[in-house]
Amino acid sequence: MKIYNDFFGEFGGRYVPEVLRPPLDALEAAFLAAMGDPAFLAELESIRRDYIGRPTPLLFASNATREIGGAQIYVKLEGLANTGAHKINNAAGQGLLAKRMGKRRVIAETGAGQHGVASAAMCAKLGLDCTVYMGEVDIRRQRPNVFWMELYGAKVVPVTGGSRTLKDAVNEAMRDWAGSFADTHYLLGSALGPSPFPDMVREFQSVIGRETQAQARERGLDVAALVACVGGGSNAIGFFAPFIESSEPRLIGVEAGGRGAGRGNNAARMSGEGALGVVQGYKSLFLMDEDGQLLPTHSVSAGLDYPGIGPQLASLGRTGRVEFTSVGDLEAIEALRFFAREEGIVFALESAHAGAHALRLARELPKERAIVVNMSGRGDKDLFIAARALDPDAWARFLGEEAASYGR
Repeated sequence: MKIYNDFFGEFGGRYVPEVLRPPLDALEAAFLAAMGDPAFLAELESIRRDYIGRPTPLLFASNATREIGGAQIYVKLEGLANTGAHKINNAAGQGLLAKRMGKRRVIAETGAGQHGVASAAMCAKLGLDCTVYMGEVDIRRQRPNVFWMELYGAKVVPVTGGSRTLKDAVNEAMRDWAGSFADTHYLLGSALGPSPFPDMVREFQSVIGRETQAQARERGLDVAALVACVGGGSNAIGFFAPFIESSEPRLIGVEAGGRGAGRGNNAARMSGEGALGVVQGYKSLFLMDEDGQLLPTHSVSAGLDYPGIGPQLASLGRTGRVEFTSVGDLEAIEALRFFAREEGIVFALESAHAGAHALRLARELPKERAIVVNMSGRGDKDLFIAARALDPDAWARFLGEEAASYGR
C-alpha cells in the first residue's frame, strides 16, 4: 500500500525526462520496502545511536531567556550530531538505502557544504564512492567544508555555470544521475526534487521532531512554537513532521531576508515573491521573473539562498499550518553573537536566522510558554564569513600573515 505522496496539494510531483522515470520508480519501491523492513530500521537506529550520536540534547537557554525576559527558549542541538549538522540524518538513511539497492557510487549536491560533508562521511563509513557537486561561489565561501569532504575521500566537482550556487549544483547532479543511475544513487540533500525525494528526506529527518516531542513532554513544557530556518526545507520539515496534523504548537519557518526587499537581495519565497513553477523535477514556489526564469538570490548563509522551497512546506504555508517570516543578514549575525556570548553555543548562519526570530517571538509570549528553535548546524563552517563580519581587521591581519607564511 502506498503511504507516501507524489503531491502535497498542488505542489510536488515528478516532472522529469523519461530517462529518469525508471530509477525514480525503483527508488520509490526500494524506499517503501526498506521503511517496512525491521532489519533496515534496526540498522538505521544503530547508526543513529552509535555513529551520529542521537538523541541530540534539548538545551534550556537559561541565560538567553533571562536576558530577553519573555518565553522560555529551548535549543535543539542538531549541531552536536556527527559532522556538525542535521544533514547526517538524511545521509545515513539514504546511504543505507543505496547500499541495500546495490549501488556502488553516490552523488550529492551541496550549498553550505554540510550535506556534502555528511554524504562524504557516510560514504566513507559504508564503503561507497562519493562525488559532490558544489557551486564555485559556495566553494569559496565554505572552503573548510570542501577540505573535510576531500579528507573523507569524496571528489568535489566545482560547478561553473549559472549563479554557481546550490541550484546549479542540483542541476549538475541531476545530469550526472541521468547517465549513471545503473550503479549510482543521487543522495539529494533537501526535501525537494521529484518524488519520492521529498517524502524520503522528511522521513529520515523526522527523528529531530520525534526526539523534540518526547523531550518536551518529559520536561512538561508548554510549547508555544517551533522555529526553524528554511532553505530547501529539510531541517524544518523534519522538525515539524510529528506536529503537522495537530493545531499546536505554532510552526514557524524563517527564510533569508538577505540585504532587504527587492529582487536579488533575499531568498524569501513564502514570505516574499514566490511564484508557482516547475523546476528541477517538482512543482513549488520559486523566485522567478515574468518569463519563468529563476532570479538571483542573496543570503549571508550559503544554505538559505536556494530560489525554491520544498513542496510539502509550500503546501503547509498555503494552508496556514506553517507560518513564514524572514530575517536579514545583519540580524542573523547578531543572533549568532548573542547565543555565543549568552549560551556558549555557535549557531550556523542558517540556524542563526531561526535563532533571531526565536528572540523576537520570546519577547511577545508569557514566561510560562516555551519556544524550541532548531539549531540545525553549528557555525564552525562559517568561520571565515562570521569573522569577517564581526572582527574584520584582526581577521584580515591573521589571513595575511598566514598566507605569507606559506611562502616560507
